[in-house]
Amino acid sequence: MVRNLTVHLDDETVHKAKVLSARRAISLSRLVADEIERLVDEDEAYQEAHQTALDQLKQGFHLGGGSQPDRVSLYER
Repeated sequence: MVRNLTVHLDDETVHKAKVLSARRAISLSRLVADEIERLVDEDEAYQEAHQTALDQLKQGFHLGGGSQPDRVSLYER
């Protein structure tokens, strides 16, 4: 479903956006829609990566190594 969105921008920003959209040979509406979609996609990817990192931290990592000597054997003289 496609919906319309009203955005309020100052005249200078609108002018620059029109120039940019003309350089890209797309409509101003398409330019704005593409940028919003890009921002949403980036945020979703970040949130997914963030959750994956948290899950990995909860699970822990095997950092190698074997069993550690006990305290008594370390301090025997």
